[in-house]
Amino acid sequence: MKLPNTKTLFAALVVVVLTTACSRNDPQQNIASAKDYLQKNDPKAAAIQIKNALQINPELGEARFLLGTILLKGGDAAGAEIEFRKALAGKHPEVLVVPPLARSMVMLGQAKKVVGEFGNTQFDQPAAVANLQTSLAVAYAALGQPAQAEAAMSAALQSDPNYAPALLIRARQKVASRDIDGALQTTEAVIARDPADADAWKFKGDLLLYGKGRPEEALASYRKAVEVRPEYLAGHAAALTLLIQQSKLDDAATQLGQLKKVAPQSLDTAYLEALLAFHKKDYQLARELIQQVLRFAPDSAPALQLAGATELQLNSLVQAQVHLEKAVQSTPDPANARRLLIATYLRSGQSAKALTALNAATGKDGLEPGLYALAGETYLQSGDAKKAEEYFTKALKLDPTDAKKRTRLAMAQLSLGKTEIGLQELQDVTASDGGTAADMALISAHLGSREFAKALLAIDQLEKKQPDKPLAAILRGSVQLAQKDAAGARKSFERALAIDPSYYAAAASLASLDMADKKPEDARKRFERVLVANPKDARALLAMAQLAATQGAPQAEVAALLTKAVDADPTDVAPRLSLIELYLRSNDYKQALAAAQNAVAALPGSPELLSALGNVQQMSGDANQAMASFRKLIALQPLSPQPYTRLAEAQMANKDSQGARQSLRRALEIQADYLGAQKALLLLDTEAQRFPDAIKTALTVQQQRPNSSLGHVFEGDIAYVQKNWARAAAAYRTALERTAPPPDTAVKLLATLLASGKRAEADAFASNRLKTHPKDMLFLAYQGDLAMERKEYAAAERLYKSVLESQPNNVNVLNNLAWVTGQLGKDGGVELAEKANNLAPNQPLFIDTLATLLANKNEFSRAVELQTKAIGLQPSNTDLRLNLAKIYVKAGDKVRAKTELEALAKLGDSFRSQSEVNALLKSL
Repeated sequence: MKLPNTKTLFAALVVVVLTTACSRNDPQQNIASAKDYLQKNDPKAAAIQIKNALQINPELGEARFLLGTILLKGGDAAGAEIEFRKALAGKHPEVLVVPPLARSMVMLGQAKKVVGEFGNTQFDQPAAVANLQTSLAVAYAALGQPAQAEAAMSAALQSDPNYAPALLIRARQKVASRDIDGALQTTEAVIARDPADADAWKFKGDLLLYGKGRPEEALASYRKAVEVRPEYLAGHAAALTLLIQQSKLDDAATQLGQLKKVAPQSLDTAYLEALLAFHKKDYQLARELIQQVLRFAPDSAPALQLAGATELQLNSLVQAQVHLEKAVQSTPDPANARRLLIATYLRSGQSAKALTALNAATGKDGLEPGLYALAGETYLQSGDAKKAEEYFTKALKLDPTDAKKRTRLAMAQLSLGKTEIGLQELQDVTASDGGTAADMALISAHLGSREFAKALLAIDQLEKKQPDKPLAAILRGSVQLAQKDAAGARKSFERALAIDPSYYAAAASLASLDMADKKPEDARKRFERVLVANPKDARALLAMAQLAATQGAPQAEVAALLTKAVDADPTDVAPRLSLIELYLRSNDYKQALAAAQNAVAALPGSPELLSALGNVQQMSGDANQAMASFRKLIALQPLSPQPYTRLAEAQMANKDSQGARQSLRRALEIQADYLGAQKALLLLDTEAQRFPDAIKTALTVQQQRPNSSLGHVFEGDIAYVQKNWARAAAAYRTALERTAPPPDTAVKLLATLLASGKRAEADAFASNRLKTHPKDMLFLAYQGDLAMERKEYAAAERLYKSVLESQPNNVNVLNNLAWVTGQLGKDGGVELAEKANNLAPNQPLFIDTLATLLANKNEFSRAVELQTKAIGLQPSNTDLRLNLAKIYVKAGDKVRAKTELEALAKLGDSFRSQSEVNALLKSL
């Protein structure tokens, strides 16, 4: 993990100028002097001479080549690449420049570029061939092309059987096959030929440390590497990190002093100094030092990880989260960074994010053991006590002295050559608070068995160990809520906030209690106080937006809060999804599409946002773009059935039945019992009147879920479409006897009986259903709808009022009862309609009801205003326009009424209420 070195090893020496006039005017003398210093192993003096030469003539190819060579040996691959390319521009021989240029590019991770530029380059000098082919072998291996890598390696050793870098790669290959002794033998052979090969000494140290578990011998090898090449950063770093791991911090400080003498301006030096300060627990100094590194290397994964760990220790959780989220994105092996990030999420009460990160860390073999304790805490904070107990128990059984487990990752890295600075420098940083796993396991066990009193005692013990952290208080509050002790829970959550005013989980819990007490203003203030402590808390802004929406705030106000939440945490998916959904609820597809496109542009790797974009595109009628989005989703999740199902839905909307069927079959190949795909396939076959195929799918669902009602509901739905009333009724009756039938199953059976003309049987079923399931509000509401359709308004009124006794905020029932009240000529209809509109603003049909009732009370001005708004929300709804014409007629505004009616008359028979339009026109 090499840090980019923007300040080169010898930057401080640029200003040195030689005093002799002849050298000042003849750059060749400077170059000759530089070569002499290099022979004496004095790269500092050589660099001075080279830079003096370049002051005279910046285009000297040989000078650029020599400077690149010095930078490469010092570990500054980025600076070396620049100088080697300038050497080529200065016409220095390619046979000399290209091999070290390729090596510098490999060190920078530019494998694809190396192969593209130099894969076909041929030289006739054995040394150049061996050098270049070795770099190509490394590049091919990095690109996952083992055959090409082996061919390049063979070419390198065939050209020069003793070429040390190639032999060291062979040694790494032996590590990959667990032949540590063979790797050591090869490495020692390299050293025997050239005792001054620092790379070989360094690699020998790695083998002794990670392969043999002999740290003292490894340290001696690292020190030998530094002895033969004093400016060798990798050797200094390896020795220093080993000393830190051994807690020999004074010796590490001495090693750092040696490094600072040879590379005082290197970012690697600054990084290692910060690392040492971190392990000395001087976190303020570590913060200052690592910030200096990040100023020049803002995307360095090791630096970001160390910065995040430092901020975590300083309890600066917001900044720790920023660094660690970036670190996870910046490295192909984010295990340590993710571990620290999960700990940060947990400490700041973000259990949902912690769970997402934990899932991302779960491989095919499950979780890495080092994450067990964090997994337990994550599930405990998420309310899954049984899962928490499982992982805490696993964590307690781990053997902390098991060297094999601790070095498994190191060996894998070693075989890949990834042994630069920071390999395991934070392996011993405890990601969760030490000494509490047993307490949390006990708490989880008691919660899992609902032994709340014992759980509270265990929480008391946890609090004694963590008096300055809010976790115990939040857990106590959760237990008290389970005990129905709202007052006690409130005190516990307030205690958590007293410890940490920015702790969102406690504020959210208190806000829930406020809402239960019908105090939305108090709930809002909770989140405002969190924002005072942490103005960038996207969760608090999102909660305020949701609260505002439930209180009927204008869309613009809610959107502004959600936009602030997005700006506060651009990486958080939740506010972006909420903003998209806000616009969709009001059918504002243009704004929804813009929000979805912006979200995907910011987070192109988010399946949730890509799915949301496809959904918006489909809802707005752009099936082709929707299909393109769902295909991208498939590329992100090729082994998930859900993206194929979403693609099929878009294909169905685009009338591509064959493509939809293929997509659904692919989804079911991935997961044979994926219900979403089965539902879509059943619908597709039913619409195409392929009833045997549809029934086959329904029967498959029944076989896969013998205790479920779903397959029988599907069978009933297909039979209903076929008007096979007997089979439909039988299927629905069977579904009602199974586990957890869908809420509308009884409604479907009643509709079937009515459709088959069995009114008496339907009435008997309805009467019995209401006796056995008096709280089936959906069935009651449907009964009300039937009564309203039959114009049995008194019965409808009675049924709707029964629903509202249990569901006072059921907006559909409120709207329908408002209409029925108006039809009965009773007062109160407007108030009911107003309530429905406040609970569900900007719904055209609800606005239409309110406008009609206002017109009945001769409040024409407001009625026209509302009906015009409804039409603006749903311009294609001709029924809304007809009702506007009726309002104009009732208001005596014949001119506007005639304008609306004539526009509807032009629609001809395509408008189902054309006869009513004609009658109204004649009345004018």
